[in-house]
This record gives sequence, C-alpha cells and structure tokens, in this order.
Amino acid sequence: MGPIDRKAGDILNPTLIGYARVSTTEQSVDLQLDALNTAGCFRIWTDYASGATQARPQWQDCLDHLQPGNILVVNDLSRLGRNTADLASIAKTLADRHVGLRSMTETWLDTTSSTGLLMFHFFSAIAEYERNRLRERTITGLAAAKARGRVGGRPTKMTPDKAATAHRMRGEKRTLRDIAKTIDVSEATVVRELARQRKRLQVPQE
Repeated sequence: MGPIDRKAGDILNPTLIGYARVSTTEQSVDLQLDALNTAGCFRIWTDYASGATQARPQWQDCLDHLQPGNILVVNDLSRLGRNTADLASIAKTLADRHVGLRSMTETWLDTTSSTGLLMFHFFSAIAEYERNRLRERTITGLAAAKARGRVGGRPTKMTPDKAATAHRMRGEKRTLRDIAKTIDVSEATVVRELARQRKRLQVPQE
C-alpha cells in the first residue's frame, strides 16, 4: 500500500511520517492507520508482511523519502523491527539521517526529547549486550562441540573402519555426500581423511 498524504509541517512543527505494518494473516491495518492519522502524520506507508521477512518494500520506500528533521511515528515498536538488535539498528540509521523516532505505545521512546534520547541510548546498550551474549554463546557452543568431536553437524570422529569404507567408496567414484551419509560423518571430515590418505601415499618409502 502506497503512502497516504496530509499537510506538511514546518521547522517549529516537524513533519511526522507514519509507518504501519501487518502480517498477511492479520485482518486489518485500520487501527494503526487511525492512530497515525490522529497523531497528525503527513504521509503513511504500510507493509503487509511478516516481521520475520526482510521483504518490506514500503518500509524501504519510506526510508528513502525521510528527510532531516522528520519524525518517524509507529503505533508500536513491533511494527518496525523484529527484535531489540533490529530496532536499535533502525533507530541508529534514522539518527544518522537526523530523523527522529517516536512510538505511540512505548511513549518513553521519542528521540526528539532529551529523556527519549537517553532511553534510546539505553535501548542500544541492551541490544549490544544481547549481541555480545549471542556471540559468547556461539563461541562456547563451538568449543564444546569441537571437544566432543562435533562442529555444527554430524560427528567428526573418523574410525579405521569408517576410513576404510570412505576410501573404498571413493575408489568406486561415489560422491562425498554419499560417503559422508554412509559412514555418518560430515563431508569436511571425509575430505580431510582422503587428503591424509593421499599424503601418506606420497611419502617415499625408505
């Protein structure tokens, strides 16, 4: 749905730009549109898309039209981003363009006020904390998986029997995928084992 136009603002009364979103399973966007119109939004863009999808053409068009001094208004933050990190990234993009952000439901978020700006920085700090925690959990998980002989998939342990089967199947021109599936290891493990065998065969005998 394209933008809905109203009257433009001025320096003392900055232009309010509205953005609304509903998933394809929701019935109506009218509640959001009514709220944004009541707030005095000059233009309103609407997407019909799940919050999990990156394909939001009207949001991109809205972003392209935002001008310094504008204030983006949403009915609630869930209409704008999927999670805290996503919202913080969007808010930073707006701030870099000198565009304010205001939520009608989360009234504490209004980056055009000193209190709202402080809350935004706090919000961004939480997002950074979440990213760091996720990174730490990922590193810890990979280390634990490596210690168990696994790295993000099938067991990486290669037994002599499995190695023999891998070499036999490779000699039969079987694919790496077939070999890995047969002996229940990752394709990377098969590649390493075949490479080790080739290296051993290249060592000159004394």
